[in-house]
Amino acid sequence: MHGFYDRVRTDPLLGPIFASRVDDWGPHLEKMVDFWSSVALMTGRYHGAPMPKHLPLQVEAEHFDRWLDLFRQTAIEVCPPEGAALVIDRATRIAASIHMNIMDARGQYGRAGVPPQL
Repeated sequence: MHGFYDRVRTDPLLGPIFASRVDDWGPHLEKMVDFWSSVALMTGRYHGAPMPKHLPLQVEAEHFDRWLDLFRQTAIEVCPPEGAALVIDRATRIAASIHMNIMDARGQYGRAGVPPQL
């Protein structure tokens, strides 16, 4: 997770979004490690609600696409193939869900009637 978020922080598209929201990366990374531990390994380490933090963000499909590109690159580099496939699949589902909820909160999902494509 640390290497992945290093990439996110320096990315020209994503870095400014994170910089505007995350003041102290230490606690944020701890939370992300707990979250992905729960998602990938079912450890139950994460206790929280990620959706409210994401809903006010001014992000579009291109942001989710870039986030997933960086996630895929990192997963392929650091995980064995089966592990990479698992976390990439889960990340893709999570990104689609968050994107859909953001669009719905804006009143854009219901109008289009079609889920966002990632």
